[in-house]
Amino acid sequence: MRNLRLLRTGGCRFAAAPGAPQCFCLSAEPDRVLVGSQHGLLELGPARDSVTREVSLTAEGFMPEDGSGCIVGIEDLPEQECVCVATAAGDILLCNLSTKQVECVGSVDSGLSTMSWSPDQELVLLATGQQTLIMMTRDFEPITEKQIHQDEFGEGKFVALGWGKKETQFHGSEGKQAAHQRQKLHSQALMQSWDDGRPRVTWRGDGQFVAVSAVCPETGARKVRVWNRELVLQSTSEPISRLEQALSWKPSGSLIASTQEKPNRHDVVFLEKNGLLHGEFTLPFQKGQVKVNELLWNADSTILAIWLEDLKVENSNTNIQLWTTGNYHWYLKQSLHFGSLEENQLVSLLWDRENPYRLYVLCQGWHYLSYDWHWTTDHGMGENSQHMSNVAVIDGDKVLVTAFQHAVVPPPMCTYELQLQQAVNQVAFHTDPKHSGDMAVMDACNKISVYRYGRSTMNDPTVRFGAVGGNGFKAAVETPYLDKTYSDSNEVMNPLGLRFLTWLPDDSFLVVGQGQHAAQSVLHHLTAVPHVTGAEEEHLNLRLSVPVDGEVISLCCSPVTRTVAVQLADGQILKYVWEASAPVLEPWQTSNGSAVQFPYPCVQTSITRISGEEMILGLTDRYRFFVNDIEVASNITSFATYNEFLLVTTNSHTCQCFCLKNMSVKALQAGLSSAAAPNSETLRKVERGSRIITVVPQDTKVVLQMPRGNLETVHHRALVLAQIRKWLDRLMFREAFQCMRKLRINLNLLYDHNPKLFLENAETFIRQIDSVSSINLFFTELKEEDFTKSMYPSLNGTCNAQPLQHSDQKKVNVICDVMRVAMEHIDPQKYCLSILTAHVKKSPPELEIALQKVHDLQENVSPDVKAVSAEEALKYLLFLVDVNELYDYSLGTYDFDLVIMVAEKSQKDPKEYLPFLNTLQKMETNYQRYTIDRHLKRYTKALGHLSKCGPEHFPEFLNLVKDQNQYCEALKLYPSSTQEYKDISDAYGEYLIQKQLYEQAALIFARAGIFAKALDAFQSSGSWQQALCMASQLGYTKDKLSNLARSMAEAEFMKDPLKEWEYGSWECSLPELDISIFFFCHLM
Repeated sequence: MRNLRLLRTGGCRFAAAPGAPQCFCLSAEPDRVLVGSQHGLLELGPARDSVTREVSLTAEGFMPEDGSGCIVGIEDLPEQECVCVATAAGDILLCNLSTKQVECVGSVDSGLSTMSWSPDQELVLLATGQQTLIMMTRDFEPITEKQIHQDEFGEGKFVALGWGKKETQFHGSEGKQAAHQRQKLHSQALMQSWDDGRPRVTWRGDGQFVAVSAVCPETGARKVRVWNRELVLQSTSEPISRLEQALSWKPSGSLIASTQEKPNRHDVVFLEKNGLLHGEFTLPFQKGQVKVNELLWNADSTILAIWLEDLKVENSNTNIQLWTTGNYHWYLKQSLHFGSLEENQLVSLLWDRENPYRLYVLCQGWHYLSYDWHWTTDHGMGENSQHMSNVAVIDGDKVLVTAFQHAVVPPPMCTYELQLQQAVNQVAFHTDPKHSGDMAVMDACNKISVYRYGRSTMNDPTVRFGAVGGNGFKAAVETPYLDKTYSDSNEVMNPLGLRFLTWLPDDSFLVVGQGQHAAQSVLHHLTAVPHVTGAEEEHLNLRLSVPVDGEVISLCCSPVTRTVAVQLADGQILKYVWEASAPVLEPWQTSNGSAVQFPYPCVQTSITRISGEEMILGLTDRYRFFVNDIEVASNITSFATYNEFLLVTTNSHTCQCFCLKNMSVKALQAGLSSAAAPNSETLRKVERGSRIITVVPQDTKVVLQMPRGNLETVHHRALVLAQIRKWLDRLMFREAFQCMRKLRINLNLLYDHNPKLFLENAETFIRQIDSVSSINLFFTELKEEDFTKSMYPSLNGTCNAQPLQHSDQKKVNVICDVMRVAMEHIDPQKYCLSILTAHVKKSPPELEIALQKVHDLQENVSPDVKAVSAEEALKYLLFLVDVNELYDYSLGTYDFDLVIMVAEKSQKDPKEYLPFLNTLQKMETNYQRYTIDRHLKRYTKALGHLSKCGPEHFPEFLNLVKDQNQYCEALKLYPSSTQEYKDISDAYGEYLIQKQLYEQAALIFARAGIFAKALDAFQSSGSWQQALCMASQLGYTKDKLSNLARSMAEAEFMKDPLKEWEYGSWECSLPELDISIFFFCHLM
C-alpha cells in the first residue's frame, strides 16, 4: 500500500567535458563520479558542476585519437588508490587520478567485452572477444579461464529417471520422431535483432556466484550460466525463447532478472540459481514497441529499475521505470521520461551502494542526475466519516484506491481504480477536511487529473470498480469522477522536476521544483486558469514562485490548522504562510520563540497539536522519531496522527497509542522509552514488521500492513475507548453498544462513563438499543465495580462523569430500577424478559416479584401474538436462576399454581414434591405458611405465621424460638402483658445466663416482671444497685436488705479491697437512716 515519493533531485551539466560519455561508476570519495569517455577517464564533482580531475588515455596510446575507442568497464579501487579501466581493445589499466599515471596490468589480444568486479572487490571477471571468461584476483593474478559456452549443464545437474519425458510418451500416428521434432523447433529460439550480442555479467549480493548471459553460437539464442568463485559451472538455464540481453541478480540472492519477448507480450522473467524459470510480470507495452537495455536491482532488493528505449526510429524516447512487488504483484511506481533528444539519451544508470533509494543517471550530453526516493503512504487526511479513509496505490497508468471505511480489501485488489492515459508518478489528496476524499493525480507528462466526489450523477468510464463491484452486484461505495485535467504551460514544469504535489484547501496546488543551483529549491504556487470554451484541457497559472535557500525534502499540510511545513535537507523547518496576501516563508518557531530544526533529515513529517501547541513530527529512515527538535524515540517504524491521538509501531513489534491532548513532550518521551504494562491501554502486540497504513475516522480501525504485503485490521484499545466515550457523550448508545459488544469491552462502561447522564437518558438508551437480548446482555454484565477506575482509566486523566445524588445506593440496584421503570413505561409486554432480568439482577434478587409477574402473565393472557407467554418467561427465569432456588422462591409465594408451574419445568420427580404440596394444601392457612417458611428456613416469617395459629401451637412456637435463637423476633410478636411474652422472656433469660450474659438476662427478667430471677442475675453480674432495687421490688425487710448489702459488699471486697471504705464509711456514718431508702435514692 506504499508508493515511491521523490524526496530530492539533483542535476548538473558538465559542458567542459571532452568527448562523449560511455560508462560511469561511483567514486569512493563522497560527491565524486568517475566517467569513462572515448578519450579517457574523468572525475566529476556534481556539487561544483565541474571536472575535478582527468586522465587522458589517448595521450598514453591506450585509446585511438580519432575517438573510436571504447571503455567497457570502470571500477574504483580505494585500497589501491587507483581506478581500474578496461578497454574494448583488451587493455586493463590502473589509473591514478592524483598523479595521472596509467599502468597497464594486462592485455587480451582478442579484446574485452565486459569487466565485472565482485561485490567485495576480491575478484574480477573478464569476458574476452574469443567467448572466454577469465577469473582474476584483485592483484590481477589469473585463477582460471573457461569457455563461456559449455556442453554440460553444470554441477547442479538434476537427477532424472526419465519419467514423463517426451521421448517416452505415445505420439499416435506421428511416431516417435514427433518428440524430437518439437524439441528441435523449441530450440530454434533466436535473439532479438537489436541485441548487441555482448555477454552480460551479474554477481550475487554475497559474491559467491556470478551469472553470465551470452548468445549461443549454435542456436543464436541467449543462455544464462551460473558459475562459482572458482569459475566452476553450476547450472545452465533451460531453453528460453527470445531471451534478451538485460540481466541482474537480486542482491538478496533469490532470483536473476531478465526480459523475454513472447508472442503477445513483453515480460520480465525471473530465473533461479538452478536455471529454471520462476515467476514473471508483463511490461505495459506492445510486442516490439520497446527494447530493454538494462535491469538493475537496488541494494535492498526492493526496487527493480528498467531502462527502456522505443524501437521507433523517428521518435526514440528513453524511459526509466521503477517496479516494486507486494503480495505477488508487481507495481510500476515511477516512470521517468527523458524524451527523444540525443543529449538526453541515457548512457548508464546506477543505484547507490549505501542509500538503497538513490539512483544515479548519466546522459549523453554530460547531464548527470540523481534521484532520492522513499516509501510513503498516500491517504486522505480528513477526520470525518465522509472521507472513507481512502488509500491510493500507484500501479503504472492506474491508481488503485481502497476505501477502508467500507471494506478492508487486501492488495493488489482495491475498491476501485482510476484509469489514466499516462503512467502516474504522484497522488495528492485534498487537504480540506470536507473534501478529503478528492484526489489530484500527476502523471509522467506532468498533467494533473482532478477527481472529485458527489457533484456528478454520470458514471465515469475512467473509474472502474475492483473487488467490491461488478458481477451483477450493486456497489455501496461512492466513486469519484474526473472533474478536470490540467496540463502544464509553465517553464517551471520540467520533466522530473516537480515533487511534493500538495492540494491546498483553496483548490490551488503547491509543488517543489529544482532551483538554479544544486542546493536550492523553488516553491511553486499554482492556480487554475479560467476555462476556455472548447478546450479539452485546462491550464495552471504560476501564481507565485518562492525561492528556498536549501533543498526541500518534505512538505506537509495540516487539514485542521491549514499550516504548511517545509523541511530542508539540513533539518530546518520553515512555515509557508500561503493564506497571506503576499505568501512568505518563515522559520517554524516553538512557543518560546526558538527555531525548530530536526537533528537529522526526516522522510516522513506530520503536523499535530500537543497540549494545545502546534508541533511538527518527524521520522528518519533510521527509525528516529522527533517532536520539533526533541528526539523522543529511536525505535519507531511508522506513525500516524488521528484527532488528538498519536499511533506508532516500534521495532519491538508493538503498536502504541498516546493521547496528546493533555500530554507534554517529556511525558510522551517517557511513555515511548519505557515498556508499558502488557495490559496497558496504550500498548498492544502486533505482527513482526507491521506498519501503519491508515486510521479510519469516526471508527476504531487501525489498518496495518505486514512485510509480505497482506493487511491486518486491529482495534487499538485506546482508540476504541476514546470513540466509545465520544459516542456516549453524544448519546449515541447504539453505536457504542455495538462496538463494545463486537470488541468485547465490558458493558459497565456504558454507565460508569457518566452515571448521571445514563440514568437521565435511560429511555433513550432502551429505544436506541431496541433489542431485548441486548438489554438482557447489558444487565447480566453489570457489576458493582467502577470500571473507569479499574479496567478502563482515561488516557488523558480527565473524566466527565458526574457523581450520583444517592451514592449510598448500590450501582446495580439503581440501574435495574431506573431501567425497569423506563421499560415499563415504553412497552412492558415487549420488554417483559428484560424487566424480569432487572428484578433478578438486583441484590438481593427480587425473585418473588419476578415469579409473581410470571404468574400474572398466566392469569392475564395477552391477545398480542408477539407478547411473551408465561411459559416463555418461566423458561427464561430458569435460564437465569437455578431451578431449585427458583422452586424454593416460588414456594415462598404460597401460590401452589406457581409452584407446580415451576416444578413442571424442573427436573424434579413429581413423587417428591406432589405429596408435600398435597399435605400443605390440607393445612390451615397460617400453619401452612409456617410450614413452608420453616421448610425454606425463613424462621422469622415462620414465627409470624405460627403466632397466629392460637395458644395450642405456642409450645411448638417456643421450641422453634429456642432451636433457632429467635428470641428478639419472638418478643416482638406478643404484647408485654401476655403470659406468652413472659414465657419467651424467661426462656431468653435462661439462654443469656447460659452464655454468662448476666446483666442482659437480668434486664430481660425485670422487664417481664420475673424479679426473683432478675435479682439473682444482677447479683451474679455484680450490679449491686440494680440488685437492691429488685430486692425492694420483692418486699425485702431492712434486715434482709442489710444482709444482702453486706454479702454483696464482701463479694465486691474480694474482687477489689479498696471498695471496703466506701461501703463501711456510709454504713457507720448513717446509722439512723433507712438503708433501703438510701440505696434507692443513690440509684436514682
